[in-house]
Amino acid sequence: MDKDTTKGRYIEAVGRRKTSTARVRLTEASKNHFTINGRDVKDYFKTEDQKRLILDAITKGTPGTAAKKWSVEVHVMGGGIHSQAEAIRHGVARALVASDITLRGGLKTLGFLKRDPRAKERRKFGLKKARKAPQWSKR
Repeated sequence: MDKDTTKGRYIEAVGRRKTSTARVRLTEASKNHFTINGRDVKDYFKTEDQKRLILDAITKGTPGTAAKKWSVEVHVMGGGIHSQAEAIRHGVARALVASDITLRGGLKTLGFLKRDPRAKERRKFGLKKARKAPQWSKR
C-alpha cells in the first residue's frame, strides 16, 4: 500500500511470527538505513545473526535491484527478540513485493513471504500444561 507523507513516498507492510508483529515502512534513500522502535539496528539487535536475519530480505531477495537503497523504519512489539527479527524480515519482504512484484518469486523460494504460525498451545482445563496430564494411578 503506497502512501504520501511529508517525508516522501513510502511502502507499508506488516510482518508476523508467533506473537511478534512488525509494522515496516520502506522509503527509497541514498543508502540503506534501519530504525527499529526509534533506535538504530545495532542498538536493538546485539548479535550478528539477528542483524543478518533482518537484512536477508534486502540482500538475498533483491539481487537484480541491488542499486536500490532503502530507509527502513520499523515498529515491532510482542514476542522474543528472535521472533521480532523474523517478523521484521517478513514485513520487509512483503513491503519489497509491494514495491516491485517481480521480486515475489525470489523471496517466495527463500521462504521470506511465509508467515510462521507456530505459537505456544494454550493450557486446557484439567491438565497441567497444554497436553501434560496429571499422574494417573489405578488405585
